[in-house]
Amino acid sequence: MGLRERLTNGVKDAMKSGEKERLQTLRLVNAALKERDIVARTEGRGDQVGEEEILALLGKMVKQRIESAKVYEEGGRIELAEKERAEIVFLEDYLPKQLDEAETEAAIKAAIAETGAESLRDMGKVMGALKAKYTGQLDFGKVGALVKGQLG
Repeated sequence: MGLRERLTNGVKDAMKSGEKERLQTLRLVNAALKERDIVARTEGRGDQVGEEEILALLGKMVKQRIESAKVYEEGGRIELAEKERAEIVFLEDYLPKQLDEAETEAAIKAAIAETGAESLRDMGKVMGALKAKYTGQLDFGKVGALVKGQLG
């Protein structure tokens, strides 16, 4: 079952079970997904975006909620921070398991070997290889610094 189908089934299940917060979050995902589909059609990239773009969208939404929760906490709005964290949990149900530190290091070393990277000039190749294999499983903001450390 594809990710798009899992999301659609998640909306149906949330409606049946009366999980309002989960339903609201998944509807936001579907709305963003429909918007991306429209953009893809207007750009001539097909009727729907692929799994990789859906994973990127979910990752972006998780990152936004992490930042929002932090801001709400700093502002003393604990109830809003908790709501954001609950949404993160709902979204993470659809993302692949995040790689731990050891797995991340191994993935970076494999990507460097695979691309034949030798210096910082090759960082783009390494990041491209990592994104092709590990979209949704790595925080590429943090990975960039690790790759730079290994190449530099």
